[in-house]
Amino acid sequence: MTGTAVYVALLRGINVGGARKLPMAELAEVVASLGHGEVKTFIQTGNVLFTSGVAQARLAKPLEQAIDERFGLDVTVMLRTPAELRAVAGSNPFPDAEATPNRLHVVFLERKPSREDVAALAPDRSPGDRAIVDGDHVYLYLPNGAGRTKLTLDYLERVLRIRGTQRNWNTLVRLIELSAPAAAD
Repeated sequence: MTGTAVYVALLRGINVGGARKLPMAELAEVVASLGHGEVKTFIQTGNVLFTSGVAQARLAKPLEQAIDERFGLDVTVMLRTPAELRAVAGSNPFPDAEATPNRLHVVFLERKPSREDVAALAPDRSPGDRAIVDGDHVYLYLPNGAGRTKLTLDYLERVLRIRGTQRNWNTLVRLIELSAPAAAD
C-alpha cells in the first residue's frame, strides 16, 4: 500500500483473564473501524499490528478513545514501527539472556523519561535483577523470574513517572517476525 506504514500497538493494562480482559477479535474490529488496514492481533495481552496512512504521533489517542468507548477500558497505547522493534532487539544490553527469553523483558514507555527520574531508580531494589533504561524503553533481566522481581511495572512507572507496558523477549521477537512481511510490502 502506497502511503501507509506498519505499526505495532502495545496496549497497557490488558490481561488474559479477569476484569481487564479485552477480546482480541473485537479489538481488531475497533482498530479496523478507525480506517486502519491489515489488522491482526497477537496473543491476549494487547498486541495489534496494522497498516495506516496516519502519522505515528496521531495514532495512540484515537485508539485509546475508541477502546474506552467500546469496552469501557482506560488503556494506554504505545506504538512502535517494525524498525523501532528491531532496534530495541538489536540494542539488547543483555545478549546472553536471550538464551532464556522468559527472563528477558522490555518495558515500552510512552516517552523518554527524564535523567532525574532514571537516576531515582534503586539499583539494588531487587538483587540479581537488572534494569537499563534506553530511550523510551527499559530492558529487564530477571534471572529469578518476573513473578519474584521487585522491578515491577508498577515500580518503574511510579519512579519514572511514565506509563509503560511490558513484554517478554519471546513476544518481542514474534512481533518483529509478524510485522516483517507487512513492512516489506
